[in-house]
This record gives sequence, C-alpha cells and structure tokens, in this order.
Amino acid sequence: MQRLPRVTYSITDSTATVVLSNPAKRNAMTGDMWRELPHLLGRLAVDPEVRALVLTGDGPTFCAGADISSLRDAREGGETPQELAVRAEEALAAFPKPTLAAVRGYCVGGGSQLAAACDLRFAQEGALFGVTPAKLGIVYPASSTRRLTALIGPSATKYLLFSGELIDTGRALRTGLVDEVLPEGQLTKRVAEFVRVLVSRSRLTQAAAKEFADGRTDRDEHWARQMRDSGDTAEGVAAFLERREPNFTWTA
Repeated sequence: MQRLPRVTYSITDSTATVVLSNPAKRNAMTGDMWRELPHLLGRLAVDPEVRALVLTGDGPTFCAGADISSLRDAREGGETPQELAVRAEEALAAFPKPTLAAVRGYCVGGGSQLAAACDLRFAQEGALFGVTPAKLGIVYPASSTRRLTALIGPSATKYLLFSGELIDTGRALRTGLVDEVLPEGQLTKRVAEFVRVLVSRSRLTQAAAKEFADGRTDRDEHWARQMRDSGDTAEGVAAFLERREPNFTWTA
C-alpha cells in the first residue's frame, strides 16, 4: 500500500532525525509537507532533549524538490508553493541548535533549498544536487538565492541557477555545497558519529557561533555576558586539565 506523503521524526541520543517521506515521488515536498515542517521544527527547537537535528530523506533519495503537481494551483491555502517553501527554509535556517543534512540520491530544487538552510551537509557518493527553477520559468526566491550565494559564492550560484543542471558530489564538495562525502553505506555511521561529537560540546559555544556565522551583529555583548556567567569556560578548562569529558550545563 502506498504511504501518504509526510514529515516524520524520532529522537535518539539527544538528536532529532527529521525524515522527508514521499517515496513514490522521490520525497518531493507537497504543500502539506511544507506546512508541517515549520511546526515540527518549532516543537523540536524548544525540546530540552534535543541537542542537534539531522534532516534526511526516506530511502535512497533526499528530496527531489517540490511536488510539481502542486504548482498547478496558483495558491494552496492562501500561500503559493514558493511561499510555503521559503517559510520552511527560514524555519530550518533559524533552528537554534546544530543542523545537518544527510543526503543520498537526488537533492534538487526544494531539496537543495532545505539542505542549504542546514548548518552542515554530508552526502553519500553518487548524490546529485541541482537548483532547477530555470527549467520551469520560476524566479528563485531572493532570500534563498542570497543564502546559496553566501554558502558557495556568486559564480557557483549562477552556474546552478542559470543552467538548472545537476552536479555530482565531487563538484559539490569543491564549491562548499557539501562538507563531507562518504562512500556508499557509510553515511549513516558517519553522521551518527559526528552528531555524538556535537551533542558532547558546549551548547553555549554552538549557539553563539551559529549566530555570528549567520551574520548577526547585535548580540556580541549578550554572548560575552553568557560566557562570563555560564560556568562552561571554567568547566571546560577544568576538564581539560583533569583529562576528563566536560559537563557543560549552559542552556538557552
């Protein structure tokens, strides 16, 4: 029996794994899936159990973009498909904890939009990336174009947007679109190892670094004050000198 398109999640070892699931259409995002993602991210953002988030696709594909059949209607529930996608992308970019896209197979259109909104991207060899609005006569959202340009630079962004062509993991790694490329069968293991590292580190460091790296400039004193008051620095230094794992306690 064919499964309905949906966004699912599980929480294991302080990591939320969010799965885009529409396998009949290579996990293409329907309007309902776009709508569900920001609500789900909002709940996970305030869940004290969650220290990091992994976004992935159901089965051998990450996400083949938007479900093109949803573009036939000008609007869905008062919003265009592009507006729905941007809202989901912005919610993912604003997620306050480290996010990582684990990519297999196609990562195209809206799939690339979501992957670019994550902090990091790990891909399995053979994955293909593309941003394809030029094939449909669609103007790619300004905010999404700027985010992609900040990630991979103007020339690589223009290559993807002008042509709509797909690129392989080798080119994606060279341009900075992905951070690591893993052999087939090794992605799940490597992602699990890496997020274990993430959840062991200082949430204070990660939260401040995420804001600074994303360009926020109005909270320097806030983070300096948090560092002075948190006790994480003293704990980190003590743990280093005592050759033990630190017990960081800062929370937002």
